[in-house]
Amino acid sequence: MSSLAGKTAVVTGSSRGVGADTAKLLAGEGANVVVNYRQKAPRANKVVKEIEAAGGKAVAVQADMTEPEDVRNLFARAVEAFGGVDVLVLNASGGMETDLGEDYALKLNRDAQDDTLTAALEHLPEGGRVVFVTSHQAHFINDVETMPEYVEVARSKRAGEDTLTARIPELTEKGITFVVVSGDMIEGTVTATLLNRARPGALEERREAAGKLYSVQEFAEEIARMVTADVPTGHVELVGGADDFLAKAGRKEA
Repeated sequence: MSSLAGKTAVVTGSSRGVGADTAKLLAGEGANVVVNYRQKAPRANKVVKEIEAAGGKAVAVQADMTEPEDVRNLFARAVEAFGGVDVLVLNASGGMETDLGEDYALKLNRDAQDDTLTAALEHLPEGGRVVFVTSHQAHFINDVETMPEYVEVARSKRAGEDTLTARIPELTEKGITFVVVSGDMIEGTVTATLLNRARPGALEERREAAGKLYSVQEFAEEIARMVTADVPTGHVELVGGADDFLAKAGRKEA
């Protein structure tokens, strides 16, 4: 994909943080953007207004990604508003919440991602792209230990990545490419804040080990870049590098 002009991008979990910034960046490149939110409509509507104020096109659509009916409605609304769907950015994730059930991490980070892809395939055309957003802590969890507070989430996100990656042959048959974007802990995100609260000093430790932690805006820029980047399907973009993870895993590349 070389241009987003006139294309439609659905960005899950995009009412705040990395998702919101990604949505704004894609709109700035000419895409019609569907801003997805689970509960906070005012927050999503604010993102839409900012996109429109900058001359872009966007709509806010409520959908709990763990509810199949919501997911199908998300794409139906995208088609209704813009005529189709060309890009899917799977940004929504979680699992550190304590009030959504013991299996919520796996339900959201694996099952919902798979279900969302299935729903999207009813609309994505040849030349479409799917981008899955994850973390180094999750991507390397099978080889590199992470903080105990994050293990469950990391394993669920890796399970989601594996589930989606296994569908690459199916996507290839349809002419759709799949890219993974992985980042270290991101300054200012909810997950980083919760982890630092659970384990004081965690952010500083990662900052020292990585040399630099990306900001929400910087990470969003890398995600947006991968939406149109000329990379092969199955490509894993290790944002900022991942030298210490690769060294611990005994690998030279992801």
